[in-house]
Amino acid sequence: MWSIEELFIAFLLSIGTVLIVTPLMIKILHMLNFVDRPDQVRKMHKVPKPSMGGLAIFIGIAVGFIYLSPDSPEMTGVIIGAVIMLLTGLLDDMFNLRPSYKLAGQLMAASVVTSSGLVIEKLTIPFAGTVFLDDYIGIALSILWIVAAANAINLIDGLDGLAAGISIIGLASILVMAIMDYRILVIGLSVILIGSTLGFLPYNFYPSKIFMGDTGALLLGYSIAIVSMLGLFKNIAFFSFIVPAIVLAIPIFDTILAILRRLSNHKGIAVADNKHIHYLLMSKGYSHRKSVLIIYGFSIYFGVMAVIFNSARMITSFMIGCLILFAIQLFSEIVGIAGRKKPILSQLRILGDKVKINR
Repeated sequence: MWSIEELFIAFLLSIGTVLIVTPLMIKILHMLNFVDRPDQVRKMHKVPKPSMGGLAIFIGIAVGFIYLSPDSPEMTGVIIGAVIMLLTGLLDDMFNLRPSYKLAGQLMAASVVTSSGLVIEKLTIPFAGTVFLDDYIGIALSILWIVAAANAINLIDGLDGLAAGISIIGLASILVMAIMDYRILVIGLSVILIGSTLGFLPYNFYPSKIFMGDTGALLLGYSIAIVSMLGLFKNIAFFSFIVPAIVLAIPIFDTILAILRRLSNHKGIAVADNKHIHYLLMSKGYSHRKSVLIIYGFSIYFGVMAVIFNSARMITSFMIGCLILFAIQLFSEIVGIAGRKKPILSQLRILGDKVKINR
């Protein structure tokens, strides 16, 4: 569909547009007083900073999208869904919407996508083979996946550059798999999404000048869900049920913990708190920047595992699954949610002491 040169130009257009637009957006948002003010509970910044930086990301995506003009029967629904998700995040950044209103907007965006025909029709599950889904089950699962991915990225957006970096890593993993499977549409969409988010990251990384807000976080989570549905869930030859979850392992892990934590404390699952994994890392003494880089590192690891898992045979997949569980346990111990017993960290310390003695 597109040549390498065209894809490269689309990438440059997306990243260049956001690099140019974001400083202008910062000035405009300051002038309009659309800023996120610090508090004593969970916001880490010291001075008011403009939010809604996701608008700059959206503009970059739009420029790259117009240049490539991807053609697909579902694309109209995908575009409308993206606009609805963007507006939902924008309104939440401006007026702090009720959780029910926010969820309604997300469900509307996801429903538009499924009505366009983009639905998870089959899953390839280990030991069960390929399972073809009933229409209603496929639609429900598709809506659940889109809403879950959007909220997973939104919940992880608590430190400078965290959601943007994780999104880039996840999209890069999907891009590699799309190249391996020769899925041109997914390649094109991933390229412009990566370019737009990369263009925003220099202004969003610690110490940030602007936040993406729900405007950007919901849009990026939605976009990751869409490209995974166009690529990974369409792949009948591989374990399509597991691969997208591996790509978003850290955000999904954090979301599950947040839900369980709030239910155990008899609180609504939409009630914000400061117990997310990024806050826990900082409470362990890691700096703002180092906490983000630690999560980046694990995200890259899971991204690589997803790429390998996507093309692996059964025995190799089982080994990769063990490595993924090992990494989740190690991450839990580092964050401090694994309880008092920390077998992996203890063994690593013992090994480190032995190395020092031998030296």
